[in-house]
Amino acid sequence: MALRVKDQYQSQAVPALLKEFSYKNVMQVPRLEKIVINTSVKEATQNVKVLETAAEELALITGQKPQVRRARKAIANFKLRAGIPIGARVTLRGRRMWEFLDRLIHIALPRVRDFRGISPRAFDGRGNYSLGITEQIIFPEINYDRISKVTGMNISFVTTANTDAEGKALLAQLGLPFRQ
Repeated sequence: MALRVKDQYQSQAVPALLKEFSYKNVMQVPRLEKIVINTSVKEATQNVKVLETAAEELALITGQKPQVRRARKAIANFKLRAGIPIGARVTLRGRRMWEFLDRLIHIALPRVRDFRGISPRAFDGRGNYSLGITEQIIFPEINYDRISKVTGMNISFVTTANTDAEGKALLAQLGLPFRQ
C-alpha cells in the first residue's frame, strides 16, 4: 500500500487549495503536521491491566508504542489520585501518519454502523480538527473476539492552516468524509 493519501495531497490538494484560497506561494498551502490519538480508561484507577490492554490495542492500530498518560490532579469524586496512569497517547508524524490516515479514511470509517460522514463542527478555531471514535473495533487490526472492553479514542488532526475554513478544505481534499 503506497502512500496514496500523501500522493493525493501533492497532486490534487495543493493545486486545488492554491486556487481556492489564492495563495501566492506553495509553502502557504496548509499541510497536515501530525495526528494525535488519545484514549483514556476510567477503570484504570482500579485495574491497571485494562489500561495495558488499551495501550496494546492502540499500538496495534497505529504501529507505534503509546505513551502512558498519568493523572495530573487528584479528584476524590472520581476516585482519582495524582500520578495514577489513566490513558495512553500516540503522536504520528511522517509515513506512519499518512498510512494511518489512509486506513482511517478507506477502511475504518466505512465500517462504522450507520455512517453518514463526520461532523464538520469539531474545529478549534485554528484549523485543527478533532474526531471522536466510540469503538476501537472499527479498525481491522483489532480482533473482535480477543477484546475485553470496548474503548473509544480521540483523534486530533493538527494542521498548519490559519483558519477553520482552510483546515476543512485541506481535510476534505485529503478525503475525510464530512457530513453535508
